[in-house]
Amino acid sequence: FNRRFAVRRQMTVGKTYVADTIRRQQYTILCLRRKLKHRVPRPMPRNLIWGMDLLTKTDTAGRPHLALAIVDHASRACLCVQRLTDKSSWTIWRYLVTACRQYGCPRFLRTDNEAVFTSRALRFALHLLGIHLQHSEPGCPWQNGHVERLIGTVKRLLLQHPIEAATSLDRALVHTRAVYNHLRPHQHLNGRTPAEVWAGVDVFLSTRKSRRWLNRWERQWEQSVGASHSPG
Repeated sequence: FNRRFAVRRQMTVGKTYVADTIRRQQYTILCLRRKLKHRVPRPMPRNLIWGMDLLTKTDTAGRPHLALAIVDHASRACLCVQRLTDKSSWTIWRYLVTACRQYGCPRFLRTDNEAVFTSRALRFALHLLGIHLQHSEPGCPWQNGHVERLIGTVKRLLLQHPIEAATSLDRALVHTRAVYNHLRPHQHLNGRTPAEVWAGVDVFLSTRKSRRWLNRWERQWEQSVGASHSPG
C-alpha cells in the first residue's frame, strides 16, 4: 500500500494498523479468499497471453540458481521452466524465441517490472515479433498471478528432488514440468491437465466410441459379478 500510494496520494499505513485490521476482518478476508480461489476465469484462446517471470531455487550447498518460467494463460500450460546461466536480456530472449518456435507467438507477454524485463533490447525484440509487452504495477504480483501460481507449484514439486548442483536442477525441472503439464489436473480447467487443454482434448466428452467401450465394459462387469454369485 505504501509503495503504491505514499507518493501519489500522500497516504501511508503502519504495521500495527494493518495487523489490527486483519485481526478484525478475519471472516471477511476468508470469504474474499474463497471467492477469489473458486472464481472461474473467462475462457480465452491459447497463445493470447503468456506470463513470464523468474524463480530462484537454492541447492543443498546454499547456492542460488535462477530459472525462467513461462505459462500460457488459457491452458495453464508450462511452456518453459529452464535454468539460466546468467540474467541477461539476450538469455531471456533466447529461451523466449525457443518457446515461440515450438508453440507459436503470443499476442501479449505479461511480466513484472524487473530490469531484465523492461530493458530496451527486450522491448525492441518483442516489437519485431509483434508481441505486445505488458507490465504489472509495482507491488501488485496478483496482476501476473498465473505465472506466480506456476512458480509456487514448481517450487513445491521441486521439494521432492535433492538439488545438489546445476545438473540435478536441470533434471528436476524437466521432471517437474512433465508432472505439471501431464499429470496434475487443474480445478479451473474442469479437471483436465494443461497438456489436454493445450491439445484441445476433452477426456470427459462423451463420444460414440467411448460410449460403446463403456457399455461393453459394464456388460462384462455384470457378467463377472453374476458368475461370482452363481451357486456351485
